[in-house]
Order: sequence, then C-alpha cells, then structure tokens
Amino acid sequence: MVSSLDYSSPSAQFTFDVNTSPVMKKDNQNYINVLGINQLNTLDNVSLLDIFLSANNVIEPHYHQNAAELVYCISGAAVVSILNPFTKQIQNFPITPGQVANVPHGWWHYEVATVDHTHLLAIFNAPTPEVILGSDILKLTPSNIMAHTYCIDENQWKQAIKPVKPSTFIGPPTSCERTSESINGHYLNYYHNTGYTAPAYYQPNYQNSSWPQYYY
Repeated sequence: MVSSLDYSSPSAQFTFDVNTSPVMKKDNQNYINVLGINQLNTLDNVSLLDIFLSANNVIEPHYHQNAAELVYCISGAAVVSILNPFTKQIQNFPITPGQVANVPHGWWHYEVATVDHTHLLAIFNAPTPEVILGSDILKLTPSNIMAHTYCIDENQWKQAIKPVKPSTFIGPPTSCERTSESINGHYLNYYHNTGYTAPAYYQPNYQNSSWPQYYY
C-alpha cells in the first residue's frame, strides 16, 4: 500500500480510464496513453504506458532512469530491441500476442511495430514512467562537445542532426523523404540478419502527424 495515503478518504482512487490520459499522439494509429500515480493515487510502485502503433513506426531509442520495463504484446506484432551493456550487443526480440520482452532498469532500447494495429502494454516498477529520449540526447548535447569528444567536424554533426526533433518519441516523422523501396529493403535486411522474417505485407505506411511535446 501507499503509506502516505488514507484509503478511507473520498480522495482515494481505485479506478481510472487510461483512454483519457494521452501522453503523446502522432496520429490516430500511433499514440501513447499513460497510467501512473498521478492518474490513480492508490497505485503502489507500478505504472504503465498503453502503446498503439502502425507498421514501421518506432518507439525511438531511449532508456528509463527510474524503472525496468516489461513489454507485453496485446495485438499485432513488434520487435523489442535492447542494447545489452554486458555483451555490448543489440538483442532483438520479436513478440506477438501473449508474448513479452523484458527491459532491465536503465537499458537502452526501442520497439518497432511490424504490422498495423499493434497494441503494446509497457509495465514499469515505478510510480510513474520517466524517460530519457535519444532525440533529446542528440539535440541537447552541445555540438562542440560531440565534435571534440569524437573528433568529428562540428558543422557536419550539426547538419546530420538538423532534422531530428526533440522528444520525437514515435518515429519516423512525416517529413522523412526516404523511398518505400529503400525503407522496406533496410528493414527486411535488418530482420533477416537478426533471425526474424518480416511478413510479406510489411510495407511502410507513414501518415500525417502532429508532434506535441512529450512530457513526464
């Protein structure tokens, strides 16, 4: 139980509609709802993100500084990719309905939907999920520090990250100009190399989107 909460009080909440708690929306097929202690005050060190994705959409690379994450597939299919800090390798775990992938506390990871109408539930052992996003790391780290640290041309670095939007969360953006053929080929090669076979109907389907600021 939450030690500071009076469970006899009328303010104690025991039910909540997660559909009313959006945290990020790209479009009607790609969005995330949140449930944490700020939405349901009787939660005890547990929270979740309710994630909806269409094919080829990606929950951008990120890590959770306050929790481990269990990703459960409700419908559709996705690949959960984790950078294992002990082996220094990316591990890719395809999941379909009823299957899970576990992301230990603080590990760098991302999820790619491989079919339309993918629905994932991300469960955290924390009262609210906190996150550090790859897009924020790229955009907020001073370019002169990146250039000096990795011995690269600062102007080239600035140009390379210019299209990156802070707090992207669900990518790619609709401004992406890669062709369907090159994108499809890239992902087919990626999944074949990791032992996963993409379905024949796996085609890019980018839709118009708005990009609200992600918060946590």
